[in-house]
Order: sequence, then C-alpha cells, then structure tokens
Amino acid sequence: MERPETAPPAFFARGDGLRLAYRHRPGTGPTIIFLPGYMSDMEGGKAVALDHWARDQGRAMLRLDYAGNGVSDGRFEDGTLASWRDDALLLIDSLTDGPLVLVGSSMGGWLALLIALARPGRVAGLVGIAAAPDFTEWGFTQADKALLATEGRLLEPTPYGDDPYVTTLGFWKSGQSLRLLEEEIAIDCPVRLLQGQADPDVPWQTALRIAERLRSSDVQMLLIKDGDHRLSRDADIALLIRTVASLLDSL
Repeated sequence: MERPETAPPAFFARGDGLRLAYRHRPGTGPTIIFLPGYMSDMEGGKAVALDHWARDQGRAMLRLDYAGNGVSDGRFEDGTLASWRDDALLLIDSLTDGPLVLVGSSMGGWLALLIALARPGRVAGLVGIAAAPDFTEWGFTQADKALLATEGRLLEPTPYGDDPYVTTLGFWKSGQSLRLLEEEIAIDCPVRLLQGQADPDVPWQTALRIAERLRSSDVQMLLIKDGDHRLSRDADIALLIRTVASLLDSL
C-alpha cells in the first residue's frame, strides 16, 4: 500500500460537478481537519507534518483543497470566503462522522471559526495558526479597497510564492459579509491560538481580539516572540503538534 503522502489524492464532486481534492484517513478520536490559508493547499509543511503525526498516532484526519486551490478543479479567482467555507463543510459532512478538531492556518483560521459556528454540535476543539478573521477589513488600505471597487481585482507581490496574491472584489465582499470581530463569537469549545509576534501579515494583537470575542471560557493564546506568519520552522511545527495532542487528550 502506498504511504499517504505519496498516494494520489481522492476527489469528491460538488453538486455542480466540480471536483474537490482531499486526503482522508480514518482513525481514532475526533477527526482532525486541516484548513489551509489563502492561496495555499493541503500539501503545505504544517498540514503534512500534522498528518504524519496523526498517522503515527492512529488518529483520523482530513486534509483538503478548496475549489481553485491545489489540485481541486476550478479557478482560484472564482472562489470566495463563503464558497471555500462551503467546500470544506461539504467534505466534512460527506466524509467524516463524530466530533472534529479544526486546525486552521491564516485564512483557514477564519474558516475554522465559521465552520465551528456552522457545526457547533460537532466541533470539539479548534486551533488557529496566525488566524486572520476579518482580514478583508484590517488587511487592506483605503487605496486597495478603491482599486478593488474600480478594477474588480487586486494584485500584490508575496514572499510566499512566485505568483502574486490575487484578491477579487467577490472575495473581498464575501469576507466583509462574514466578519466576526465586531461582536461575540458564539463558540463554546476549547480554542488554542498560536501567533508569531514577528508576523508581518497578521498583527499579533489579532489573536487577543479573537480571544476577547470568543464566548468559550477555555481559550489559550501562545505567542512566539520571533515567530513569522507561516510558523513552519521545525520548532513551530513541534509546538503545533504538541498543542493539537494536548487538546485531543483533554477532550
């Protein structure tokens, strides 16, 4: 049998026929769901490392690519925050049973919060890695927003890949309609927030705002003073795995 990291991904067809790529392995305990960040996919270093740990522990895990990302069908620019949330929910509802532990990186942290709100009876725990809810509000200048309104898209250089970041007006509007930080976030499960204080993209104070807004009384924030946005160094990944393991053991 092929190892999980070398086997080809599986595909699940949406109602419109577009195929979503995923890697799912049954196992014990709550299913770990990894939610990638913006213009990222399920083959990133954190996702793969966590999946290897889950495999070695016999834990159930689901990794996935939103439409237009990774090897899923579709065009990236057709995606919105709401459509990618719905892609994740479709795979979660169709492929998994029982409790879930959501692990979301950057935009994936925003999606994790939205999914926890949508499935409160199933989400038993949540881990955010530089979680970035509401970044359509605080992550864009007035000039950016004006350009989006007139041009319909925004191109920005990024240190995380060769291609520029593309933000469409559709994605921005979707994000604005799903903002969370202006009122209580009605999530009651345990939440762990990992945040680098040297993150150039998500101000570390964002983690404080999330913690303040969450209704849950079981919220812990771990600040990594020299941590960047990705938090993908060996020590960062080890911290992520310890955090997920500890959360799972407490459930």
